[in-house]
Amino acid sequence: MAKKVAVVAIGGNSLIKDKNHQSVEDQYLAAKETTHHIADMIEAGWDVAIGHGNGPQVGFILRRSEIAHKVEGMHEIPLDVCGADSQGAIGYALQQTLQNELVNRGIVKPVATVVTQVCVDKNDQAFRNPSKPIGGFMDEGDAKTRARDLGWTVVEDAGRGWRRVVASPIPTEVVELPSVKALIDAGHVVITVGGGGIPVIDNGNHCYEGTAAVIDKDYASSLLARLIKADLFLISTAVEKVALNFGKPNQQLIDRMTLAEAKKYLAEGVHFAKGSMAPKIQAIIWFLEAGGKQAIITNPENIGRALAGDTGTLIVP
Repeated sequence: MAKKVAVVAIGGNSLIKDKNHQSVEDQYLAAKETTHHIADMIEAGWDVAIGHGNGPQVGFILRRSEIAHKVEGMHEIPLDVCGADSQGAIGYALQQTLQNELVNRGIVKPVATVVTQVCVDKNDQAFRNPSKPIGGFMDEGDAKTRARDLGWTVVEDAGRGWRRVVASPIPTEVVELPSVKALIDAGHVVITVGGGGIPVIDNGNHCYEGTAAVIDKDYASSLLARLIKADLFLISTAVEKVALNFGKPNQQLIDRMTLAEAKKYLAEGVHFAKGSMAPKIQAIIWFLEAGGKQAIITNPENIGRALAGDTGTLIVP
């Protein structure tokens, strides 16, 4: 039987339900819930690569680092290393909960996390216009000192203080792709491009170095899906279906959408919020344009039903 390969991108809600459930234990329980639904996919015959977000987790790591620096004079952790740390910790929660779930179902299938670097173009225009706020608030003096001494870009944030902002460039290469492909081909479940990948730039000749940036996890998962020629790209998020005119009185849920319709709705600029649904639709457009067969957007608990065609939004070429 031919392999059916899916890339599943899981959103922040798969790990943090709300602001009252942010502890490591809470995140583990949320991961367990999500991997239960991914196990349904595996049981139905899919080979799976899992990408995930890491925004809040990187925020926590940075905050701890800032406090430890302020209180104890500890060294601070660079942003790319925060990304690597979060890949390990989130990967651990996802792989352990999924391993346990598969064992309980009598399914023999190894699960592994690959600490994954994702290359971005150092000339990407996002580096000229950093816009993603990271880390805690600073007073003006501290912010300007850091801008001078560390080369940070800092902005005043709506009267709440100053914050560092970094670029959000487009991913161009998954550095560990040969390893990821080898694992999928061997029948392993792979957790990869966590948080969009650790952002690196190529200094020429495939010599990489980390850079302070944030890569959209849906864009990175889309790139992975294109590179491994996945049969399905599934984005698991906070909503059961995609909606036109989201949150407005004339909101309309979509069961099925073609590539042409997705491009039209995205271009209209009124349906999909910039920071949430728009990048998901864009990520799927890129996947389908590159020859992808189908994509689905739904929430974790409806993954099984969406695969059966009973809910979710299906997007086809």
